[in-house]
Amino acid sequence: MTLKKLHYISGLILTLFVGIHLVNHLYSIHGIEDHLAVMESLRLYYKNFIVETLILLAVAVQIPSGIKLVANLRKGSESGVEKLQLWTGLYLAFFFVIHVGSVLVGRFILKLDTNFYYGTAGLNTFPFNLFFIPYYGIANLSFFGHVAAIHQQKMKRSFFSLTPQKQGKFILAFGFIITILMFYGLTNHFQGISLPENYKVLVGK
Repeated sequence: MTLKKLHYISGLILTLFVGIHLVNHLYSIHGIEDHLAVMESLRLYYKNFIVETLILLAVAVQIPSGIKLVANLRKGSESGVEKLQLWTGLYLAFFFVIHVGSVLVGRFILKLDTNFYYGTAGLNTFPFNLFFIPYYGIANLSFFGHVAAIHQQKMKRSFFSLTPQKQGKFILAFGFIITILMFYGLTNHFQGISLPENYKVLVGK
């Protein structure tokens, strides 16, 4: 199996998980309790040894294989859509390293449930939100940008009168809307509530 094929397969696994993860985050629009309830339901399928190991292996393959593929590119030979794929991929590699590391630290060192409160404590607390807003925002847009770039390169025909180029732009626009909705859900219902005591360590309290 070629490195490119391995990178693509690991990417499909991560895309499926990220998609489920984003759907969970969108439920926060209805409130924190709905977000937590959906997360508990979804965890029945992905929070087990086999699936979590598969996801971690996909991350472990995705990052070095992506960096190797970037290193193999001839400088200046990339098209616009290839540059989008390249830069969004590099940011996603950075994001996965920090995000997966953070989840593992939270679970095994801080002994916290890495749920809504774990993910949004910094997002809703100044000055930590100065980091977390662009951190999450760019990650979301990079995910959809990466998917859009790959889709545009692989799609050979129009779909519902949309050319592959327009399909890519549609995916990017859809990602922007999802990002706005996600931020609304993860911040709007946080106002006026007290962060659970065991999560205050995340914001230095």
